[in-house]
Amino acid sequence: MDLKTLTFLVVGATFALYIGIAIWARAGTTKEFYVAGTGVHPVANGMATAADWMSAASFISMAGLIAFMGYDASVYLMGWTGGYVLLALLLAPYLRKFGKFTVSEFIGERYYSKAARMVAVVCLVVASVTYVIGQMKGVGVAFSRFLEVDFHTGVFVGMAIVFIYAVMGGMKGITYTQIAQYCVLIFAYTVPAVFISLNLTGNPIPQLGLGSDMVGTSVPLLDKLDMIVNDLGFAAYTAQKKTTLDMFLLTLSLMIGTAGLPHVIMRFFTVPRVEDARSSAGWALVFIAILYTTAPAVGAMARLNLMETIQTGPVGSADGNLIYADRPEWFKNWELTGLLKFEDKNGDGRIQYYDDKSATFAEKAASFGWQGNEMVTVDRDIMVLANPEIANLPNWVIALVAAGGLAAALSTAAGLLLAISTAISHDVIKGMISPDISEQKELLASRLAMAGAIVVAGYLGMNPPGFAAQVVALAFGLAASSIFPALMMGIFNKNMDNIGAIVGMLVGLLSTLIYIFWFKGWFFVPGTEMAANTAENWFMGISPESFGAVGAGLNFLSAYLVSKVTPPPPEHIQHLVEDIRVPMGAAKAASHH
Repeated sequence: MDLKTLTFLVVGATFALYIGIAIWARAGTTKEFYVAGTGVHPVANGMATAADWMSAASFISMAGLIAFMGYDASVYLMGWTGGYVLLALLLAPYLRKFGKFTVSEFIGERYYSKAARMVAVVCLVVASVTYVIGQMKGVGVAFSRFLEVDFHTGVFVGMAIVFIYAVMGGMKGITYTQIAQYCVLIFAYTVPAVFISLNLTGNPIPQLGLGSDMVGTSVPLLDKLDMIVNDLGFAAYTAQKKTTLDMFLLTLSLMIGTAGLPHVIMRFFTVPRVEDARSSAGWALVFIAILYTTAPAVGAMARLNLMETIQTGPVGSADGNLIYADRPEWFKNWELTGLLKFEDKNGDGRIQYYDDKSATFAEKAASFGWQGNEMVTVDRDIMVLANPEIANLPNWVIALVAAGGLAAALSTAAGLLLAISTAISHDVIKGMISPDISEQKELLASRLAMAGAIVVAGYLGMNPPGFAAQVVALAFGLAASSIFPALMMGIFNKNMDNIGAIVGMLVGLLSTLIYIFWFKGWFFVPGTEMAANTAENWFMGISPESFGAVGAGLNFLSAYLVSKVTPPPPEHIQHLVEDIRVPMGAAKAASHH
């Protein structure tokens, strides 16, 4: 069976499963729409959380970033997993005990202020919409390849699919759909990784294959990769290229951004009890670790396969580069999407792929008759999806990876859209504008808000400010600078008042947004940036993706200073904060003295 037919069958079968589940688990009440009726088992919720958490950025883009950034991309692994631990230990159980199932509702109640709740909604929507842009980019990449259409058409198809099952099912449908999606995406990620690791190193475990010797040689895989990229003028794969300060701040920004992500926090309200929230957080970490420990191997092996496909012999030799007319089938397939482009700059009919910005390599390249890097576009987000094709794996594996990429992107997009629609319908319309709204009208408002968010995210997904994982890093920075400090101070500082919290959120959000827009363009519109997005222009060498940690620091500082000169919270709020931190059953234990 040919690849296109097989891909249609595999992807079609998985989609039929998702939509079938959405219809079976259709939400009839707002409780089912928002928190799946609070009856999900911790292991099932852990699996759904992992699918919600592992987005297109994790499945499609993270290994692509690792493939091209090498050592520096380890911050994404450390930041995202470390942040999940932070969320599980510091926030989830307390928020679950407080009993409010949206972040904005917690902030509104804790800071006894509708204004605080409104500011939280704005912060949440800004961070979530930015995050959805990354998912739509991933959806577009996957659909464009397997439907053999251009990238924009791929995004339109993805928008239609997300609309069908996210708007219908709400949290109840999304939860059970995400369990199915986790099974699809983890199988799709690990199976090709096992095949490729076996091909290159003879070791079936990718995590071990990364540190093993190449088949038939005594050369470790990473040494071979370093040698190839160095020979072509690129920086060593295993070398640190970012400054230590920028790496530290990016890791911190991703960590605390994770802990402030509304769509993941909402998952802890779908289980019956507080201890179930802790348990499902532990299970989710196990399910996440399977993919996150495999990603470095997938990234390194994808880069090695790509380089060896194009650089077929010694660098500079007459027949060392691939003849364009002889390019493999996978290359032609990805050219159709516009995400892989070749331009024959010296007219020799061969593909030269090297770092033409390297001053030290420029002289050598000129002596070979090369006139610039001819791989003018290699979108990093294609690496995971193209990897099985580059490695000549069976068609069913390639089809499975396409299904997995779509599962990852769609599962997170659905969770984020639910967070956005909940913020608008539950927090703004019911919480502030019309408290007496009927359940049916609230559900309708939520679905309309979700539809609007899909349109905005689709448009921005076609014009993204970076690769999927970079856009997601920006979203994490926005969550880190605005939502996380307000949650932390709300739980652990009983003297934090509403004015301090509002000022802190606004300072954190605006400082981070302005810094991002300064280098990425105002509202991500191309050509409106105030300075080139290069290390020389960044403040103290801090990249836009890393600035969330600085914004969080400004949030904490301004909130603390304002709270010192404004009236303290009412007595009942201070008691409420102390009560959140008392473990269930502590009062019974104390009575035995």
